[in-house]
Amino acid sequence: MNPSDSVSLYRSMLRIRRVEEALAARYAEQEMRCPMHLCIGQEAIAAGVCAALERSDSVFSNHRAHGHYLAKGGNLNRMIAELYGCSTGCCGGRGGSMHLIDLSVGFMGSTPIVGGTVPLAVGVAWAATLKAGREVVVAFFGDGCFEEGVVHESMNFAALHKLPVIFVCEDNDFSVYTRRDARQPDRPIHEVAAAHGLRAASGNGSDVDEVFGLATEAVDRARLGEGPQFLEFRTYRWREHCGPNFDDEFDYRSEHEIKKGLSECPVDFYKSRLALTPGQEESLIDSLEKEIKKEIDAAFRFAQESALPGVGDGLSKLYV
Repeated sequence: MNPSDSVSLYRSMLRIRRVEEALAARYAEQEMRCPMHLCIGQEAIAAGVCAALERSDSVFSNHRAHGHYLAKGGNLNRMIAELYGCSTGCCGGRGGSMHLIDLSVGFMGSTPIVGGTVPLAVGVAWAATLKAGREVVVAFFGDGCFEEGVVHESMNFAALHKLPVIFVCEDNDFSVYTRRDARQPDRPIHEVAAAHGLRAASGNGSDVDEVFGLATEAVDRARLGEGPQFLEFRTYRWREHCGPNFDDEFDYRSEHEIKKGLSECPVDFYKSRLALTPGQEESLIDSLEKEIKKEIDAAFRFAQESALPGVGDGLSKLYV
């Protein structure tokens, strides 16, 4: 990987982090009334996987979608406007945080229904195969979603038809407040996927180079017609399941675990890999911070100056 690629990955992660922190800081203003699931601590997976994709490839996400949306090229102005419920939002102000979409960059949508987008991703991959296209489709989901029957049905169907779909499991060990070992037997998730006939691998979800490397290999194999791929990335969710705050007072995670998770920050971890000359790194990071802050401030102004949907808009976009 050359220095420009490294900077691009770092910028993608830093941008996601700063956007999520800005949302957390402003949520108490009560202008964003939708539930919000932040991905702070999990930025490397979105950045690394989406960097391996082409614009024409498709991505499906879940309730924790901000990072995936931004990494795939989604419009920040329209995302923030959506959270404010404005007509200029990427879903017209109808969906909020958990319903983001931008077909122009291949972000096909996210929903809060656990597992709901996984079969949709497989359907798009099947359509691409029937059309003899070269499109690759990615479905992001968490370890809790892996317990849904539709995920296994989707993997079975994808393996049967050798579809160009990549299942990306962001394993942060929790389904809301319940640990994985209280919900699943002691076996690696990716090995279960392999038993369905998928090419499966696992990696460190806090190391964006590792994520990018595994994702690139999976994308290449899927694009060459080698069938569905499965990637499991271990990661750590910093904040509460739903909302802008920390929830350490509930004692579902030990103090030691929290400190360890925070110490594995994917953004800070990557600074040392930028491979820049002495003094250049500080200048670059300062420049990126200013650039990203300016973009975020402009996005919030755009949202706050946008109009709310009209009464008649509620009847549009309906299938009857």
